Amino acid sequence: MKTHYIVALAAAAGIAIGAAAVETLHAQAKPPGFLVAEIDVSNVEAYNKEFLPLASKALDAGGAKFLVRGGKHTAIDGPAPPQRVVISQFESLEKAVATYQSPEYREARKIGDKYAKFRIWAAEGVAPK
Repeated sequence: MKTHYIVALAAAAGIAIGAAAVETLHAQAKPPGFLVAEIDVSNVEAYNKEFLPLASKALDAGGAKFLVRGGKHTAIDGPAPPQRVVISQFESLEKAVATYQSPEYREARKIGDKYAKFRIWAAEGVAPK
């Protein structure tokens, strides 16, 4: 009889530990953050030479994974976006915002603002399953 209680208690403890582990894993699966930058560059040579190296360093440090970085794009419905479009993925929306508000990126933007007009926004992606 005593053995049955021990087995039942061990099973209940195992279920509780397993449920806690699953809950912890679900809490860690935050949705990624995506950032979209629409950039109208007025001086391509200076933008590429002076701004991009500094901005790239700051964004790499923030964990940016670039999905689109310039390149060809086309309008499907509505006006065409500016000449340069950048789409990047971050660990979370908060990480994307923090990276673009970092002192390193803000310093790079002082240079970038001389050569381009920026429209940058971020959105939360779908949480991984």
